[in-house]
Amino acid sequence: MARLTGARPAAAPRWGCATAAFLLLLLLTVQAAQKADLSGDGTAATINHSLTLLQRLQELLQNGNSSDTVLRVRTAASDEAKVFHTHQLLLSLQSEVFETLLRNQSVVTLYEPPETAALFEKFIRYLYCGGVSILLHQAIPMHQLASKYRVWGLQRGVADYMKTHLASESSQGHVVGWYHYAVRIGDTALQESCLQFLAWNLSAVLGSAEWGSVSVELLLLLLERSDLVLHSELELYTAVEGWLSRRQPEGPVAARVLRAIRYPMIAPSQLFRLQAQSAVLARHYGAVQDLLFQAFQFHAASPLHFAKYFDVNCSMFLPRNYLAPSWGSQWVINNPARDDRSTSFQTQLGPSSHDAGKRVTWNVLFSPRWLPVSLRPVYSDSVSGAVQPVRIEDGRPRLVITPAMSSPDFAGVSFQKTVLVGVRQQGRVLVKHAYSFHQSSDEAADFLAHADLQRRTSEYLIDNSLHLHIIIKPVYHSLIKVKK
Repeated sequence: MARLTGARPAAAPRWGCATAAFLLLLLLTVQAAQKADLSGDGTAATINHSLTLLQRLQELLQNGNSSDTVLRVRTAASDEAKVFHTHQLLLSLQSEVFETLLRNQSVVTLYEPPETAALFEKFIRYLYCGGVSILLHQAIPMHQLASKYRVWGLQRGVADYMKTHLASESSQGHVVGWYHYAVRIGDTALQESCLQFLAWNLSAVLGSAEWGSVSVELLLLLLERSDLVLHSELELYTAVEGWLSRRQPEGPVAARVLRAIRYPMIAPSQLFRLQAQSAVLARHYGAVQDLLFQAFQFHAASPLHFAKYFDVNCSMFLPRNYLAPSWGSQWVINNPARDDRSTSFQTQLGPSSHDAGKRVTWNVLFSPRWLPVSLRPVYSDSVSGAVQPVRIEDGRPRLVITPAMSSPDFAGVSFQKTVLVGVRQQGRVLVKHAYSFHQSSDEAADFLAHADLQRRTSEYLIDNSLHLHIIIKPVYHSLIKVKK
């Protein structure tokens, strides 16, 4: 086992800092030397012993050879200190904080919380070898160490690890915790990555242990979004009810949360049941009474009549990305690079009960190699009758969604289409890509623009199949100015 604590071995050879500096500088320049001009000599070869050099640097740390600096890491929870015999040059080259700390002293005591102290050995090894392996629960404390000691390369590496491991499965969940940490440190890119993952995979989060750790601020951010992917608005209300029961926030906070539920998207029969059975709703009924009354009015009247008196151009009347069958259909396309495919499905005309019995049929065309006009074959003047060659890879996937019918009932309704692409990450099928386009267009311009469906190992494919879920979101519009 590597000796990273305790006294320095008495028999350690005295290499000195000059040797450590030579080894490090040689490591940093080896790749540059490999790219040097070899004057076109066909007998030239590259001799690469960089791995051996890395091993030598690691041995400096493991054996404490000729160390000139001692780091003592203490925590408030323990009287014992972890002792690391290190080399000032190597620490200073990687960290400007260590450069300042070690300028006039060779023994430094560092105070760390238990979670970062537990990873300090890994952190120091990174400074020597430029590499480290971490687990999900170690990401935040490692990022904290990198930030505290201003090791920018490690800080960026851990942040990238977090962005690419949002889908990793863990017993307690981690995305919510990473989001809250990103807020504290001001990492807006990580915040947005976490927020988007939570929005597109909310059903998976609602049933996990991490749902209870969602902060008020994060919950309100999620509830205001229209791109949440979940089975129904009732599913969201049930999860919010559980969150409120556990957290017991103050009345104004609970009112803000409950008023963010889109009650018109819940069927009247379900709303009646909530009024009769929900203890949370009974406790805060006064805060949402007007919204419930408006929801019942919305379901009782025709949308055209309702729109004369109420502003339906607001989020309360805009569906989210619901996975229930009345809002869309799943479509699994086997061998999607092979040829064109088509399918059809039905959705209800709108979320109002007045339109619940009316159906709209949708036709969908998928083409794996559609060519834009600029790339389509044309006749050439240079060779009579010749056609310019076109490569298969010049095309791109295309998905066209059109209604199979028109009806006077469509008056005052437009349809926003959303296509979710499921991918397999860390053994789970999750939503990673979402494409939305409005009634004015039959297709998304950037649909799978960067997907390589010819490659069986493409991240867009699951067992060589493309997993899509097409959602139709009916949007009502006010035809007459709303009365004040």
